[in-house]
Amino acid sequence: MRALLFGGLVACAALTGCSSIFDKHVEYTYIEPDSYPVLKAVGYAPISAQPGSNESQRTLLAIKASKLEAYRELAEQVYGQKISAGTTVQNSIAHNDQLQSQVQGVIKGAQVIKTYAVGDTYATELQLDMKRVHDLYIGEVKPRQVKKVTYY
Repeated sequence: MRALLFGGLVACAALTGCSSIFDKHVEYTYIEPDSYPVLKAVGYAPISAQPGSNESQRTLLAIKASKLEAYRELAEQVYGQKISAGTTVQNSIAHNDQLQSQVQGVIKGAQVIKTYAVGDTYATELQLDMKRVHDLYIGEVKPRQVKKVTYY
């Protein structure tokens, strides 16, 4: 039994010892999807509800708020939305019903397509071309897969 175990260890050491003699060259290829979706989002903000001493200030704040709402909508499409809910029941009667949502993420490469007022509401339309996001990602991360391995 010991002789068999010793023989196995010697064979294992010999095999791993031989593999360290060879060197290798690895060629990589970059992975690119067949098609890229274009995500669109619209954000709205009421002008008259904004704080400010005059109409111009309220309009500027509504522009900013509508842009942030559009970015939030894009983040929901890309990352999803976390939902937390809870209900307190006492004596078979619901006393407190809560629902909370949260979105968290980074949106890079989105473009403002259009921003305009519709009555007392300001709207901002955004577009996120996933081809552009892919190009930004490739520039930073450089993902790759093995294309060819040459041993010599």
